[in-house]
Amino acid sequence: MDTLIPISDDSSLDSIEGVVERIVYENAESGFVVGRLRVGERPELVPFVGHAMALTPGATVRLSGHWVENPKYGSEFRADKYDVLAPTSLDAVEKYIGSGLIKGIGARYAKRLVEAFGLDTLRVIEEDPGRLQRVPGIGRNRAKQIVDAWHAQQGARAVMLFLQEYGIAGAQAVRIQKQYGDTAATVLRENPYRLADEIAGIGFKRADVIAARLGMAPTAPQRLEAGLVYALEQAVGKGHVFMPKSELLEQASGLLSAERELLANALVALVAKQAVVRERDAIYLHPMYRAETDCDRFLKRLIRTPAKSVRIDAEKAIAWIERTEAIELSEGQRDAIRTAATMKAMVVTGGPGTGKTTLIRGLKTIFEKKELRVAMAAPTGRAAKRMEAAADAPARTIHRLLEFSPKEGHFTRDENNPLAADVVIIDESSMVDLVLMQHLLRAIPAYARLILVGDVDQLPSVGAGTVLMDIISSGVIPAIWLKTVFRQAAQSGIVSNAHRINSGQYPEFNTTDFFFVERKDPAKAAETVVELVAERMPNKFGLDPMRDIQVLAPMHRGAGGVARLNEALQAALNPAGEPILHKPFRKGDKVIQLRNNYELEVYNGDVGVITVVDAEAAELEVRFDDRTVIYPLIETDDLVPAYAMTVHKSQGSEYPAVVLVLLAQHYLLLQRNMLYTAITRGKKLVIIVGDPKAVGMAIRNTQVATRHSRLVDRLRNSAEA
Repeated sequence: MDTLIPISDDSSLDSIEGVVERIVYENAESGFVVGRLRVGERPELVPFVGHAMALTPGATVRLSGHWVENPKYGSEFRADKYDVLAPTSLDAVEKYIGSGLIKGIGARYAKRLVEAFGLDTLRVIEEDPGRLQRVPGIGRNRAKQIVDAWHAQQGARAVMLFLQEYGIAGAQAVRIQKQYGDTAATVLRENPYRLADEIAGIGFKRADVIAARLGMAPTAPQRLEAGLVYALEQAVGKGHVFMPKSELLEQASGLLSAERELLANALVALVAKQAVVRERDAIYLHPMYRAETDCDRFLKRLIRTPAKSVRIDAEKAIAWIERTEAIELSEGQRDAIRTAATMKAMVVTGGPGTGKTTLIRGLKTIFEKKELRVAMAAPTGRAAKRMEAAADAPARTIHRLLEFSPKEGHFTRDENNPLAADVVIIDESSMVDLVLMQHLLRAIPAYARLILVGDVDQLPSVGAGTVLMDIISSGVIPAIWLKTVFRQAAQSGIVSNAHRINSGQYPEFNTTDFFFVERKDPAKAAETVVELVAERMPNKFGLDPMRDIQVLAPMHRGAGGVARLNEALQAALNPAGEPILHKPFRKGDKVIQLRNNYELEVYNGDVGVITVVDAEAAELEVRFDDRTVIYPLIETDDLVPAYAMTVHKSQGSEYPAVVLVLLAQHYLLLQRNMLYTAITRGKKLVIIVGDPKAVGMAIRNTQVATRHSRLVDRLRNSAEA
């Protein structure tokens, strides 16, 4: 048996020492390695995995971490930290320096060096390199090459050991070493808060802990400035485009336990360094300022540039659509066609069943009849697929429409390489945040027409801003409100109740497609949800629990929150899924992507299923609706279980069946637009599980949190300019 040695700085870690026999797999980008360790007299090799820079066969190491049971490969050691020790045998020294670690030394020269210097070989390379030239075949140039390579490797290891000393290990340590090289220690001592800006996976709070360990004073300018930037980032995460100066100082003061006067001075320094933008009393992060001013500038350019010369007789077009589609358009739909025939840009908004999709199909047909190129897109993959099916024409996500290039790190479609389109139609526009709208408007040719379709009564975008409502409020382009609910749609309990809720009325539950199950106790509600999803709904309605049913809740925390619901549903629907160390998901789980990852081409809100777990390669395979994506394990921090998700995260998606948990403990987020958004996610079936009082609280609460934005003012000013 191996001797497990406790590590002094973390008694929860095990430790094991041995010689690296071979490296089975290595990812040069992430530093992740899979290897085999020879431990003492133990006959079999010990499998290990972890993040280590330039770890090679022959290296004597001490690994600190945990023993785990890999279903495929058996018992293995997962290393969180590692130390490279001096080799203790001639064989280990020879294997170590001949493994390719040191450029200029192969197996032949390794043997000669060990024959010449024995266990002293590494000390000679480090301290007395002149002696290397005594070895046959090693001249001045090769000796210098050996010494330079050795120092480079030792420098990398010294950085890793320095980082581990301050609690930074694994993939984060590898990223830091790759970013800063031998200067990492200097960079961290001077300003550890650079990590929050420059290293993926390290935010302000983590950098703040590191800074404290390095002895940085709580009132250090670097800390105060980084804290102000972090407070701005937190505000953007809550939907704000900027923060008023006084509000920013108050937030940062509470965050940092620092005096406002010191923070005011730090803010002056940030503005002087152009790290943030100050416009009167508004403080912006640079990307948000550019996004807001770009939206203003490019929408103004679009409005003022004449469209391609083409004459559309709106009344004939309306009659033609009604005849060919065998439908009768509502007056709102007719107004939309009349407006689209003459205006460069417009907004169409309306609730479920008011004919937004029919209108999109009709407009596309009219424009194409006039030989105009029409591009259709939506913010999410599911919304794009729904748009494509309804219009019987290709539709893409906005990200794909704009053609992001991982190699170049940005969208390739912009004002210098605009979209090849005469008309751009965007569905689910209420979901489009300020930054995405910025990139979209930049890429639309000045001569093109823009039609934004969405439901402004839904929750605002997950990202910053309230762009669709701001554009409507500014009055710079016409907005058409579709209000007529078509007879067929009105027969749906989901559609009729969506409109009841939106007008402030309590829903009328039925026994066909709109149910209520009363459970006031959060734990009982969660139990009922699991029973419904795993048994009753599949048995009664023939629904697939993974594919057809989506559980929603207003918030993450609490017994009736998303986190607990996911745990319970995971246990019920995927009990035998292969676990993944340090991750909240397993093989076979339904997962959701939380942030845009342009390199992998997965975006905020994408939902898929983990189909493959490759522990040896440290990779996951996730199957989404339209593609399969291979995730390196270090890129999975933005994946979480998606059996249940927040109502906000469900925007733009539609599911055959929705189960909504609504409890009194959710009172902070019980709002009419939240309830309206939640039930309109269901296509055929909606079941609300919870407290009737919570439903009433949500309907009565029409307060919508104000988001700090100046887009309305900018657009009005540009219209008057």
